Amino acid sequence: MANYVITIARGFGSGGLDVGQRLSKTLGIPCYEREILEMAAERTGLDVGLFMQADEKIRKKYILKNIKTIPTHYVVEPTEKDFVSDDNLYNIQAQIIRSLANTTSCIIVGKCADHVLQGFGNVISIYVEAPRDYCVRSVTEKLNVSEKKAHQLIRSTDNYRANYYRYYTRGKDWTNPVNYDLVINTGRVGRRKCVEIIRNYVALKFPWYMDAMDIMTSEKKM
Repeated sequence: MANYVITIARGFGSGGLDVGQRLSKTLGIPCYEREILEMAAERTGLDVGLFMQADEKIRKKYILKNIKTIPTHYVVEPTEKDFVSDDNLYNIQAQIIRSLANTTSCIIVGKCADHVLQGFGNVISIYVEAPRDYCVRSVTEKLNVSEKKAHQLIRSTDNYRANYYRYYTRGKDWTNPVNYDLVINTGRVGRRKCVEIIRNYVALKFPWYMDAMDIMTSEKKM
């Protein structure tokens, strides 16, 4: 059976990670988010904290200044001074994401994965968003913070994710629907139905997927 990858970009508080984790259980494939950082740390021998500090964030004052010269594939050697630079930390993660896409079916949340895997024929890219009141309610419940704090967290997190995406994609808009196969509003349909929608789309885009699932189901019944 061929492998496929689902990438999920998400607004903060929209439940994109939760959708990914639910989808993981439904499809029986792993969901990677923080795990990408842990893989990168294990592969390089660097502290995972270095990757966490730069996770979907731009810590430089310039964002678009050198946008045409950003290396997006080349990983420098551990002996070079730029080995722990933010650009290299990104490239290490991108290398892992491409390796996963070549070898296994999985779900990848964030990490500019839709851009990293552009041109791969086995990828479905999803953007998950929701109205602000839905996101605020989600953040207050999950993090046990006030509504005011939730608004602040949503603004700041969405802002640094947008800047990160724009920087590493050479100026693309993170929320542009044409970047994705599907844009889903969790506030309209709920997270459980989001999973159904994505699963149905997988079957439409990759017809062999349903054939394989039918075979696996039949084998379990025997």
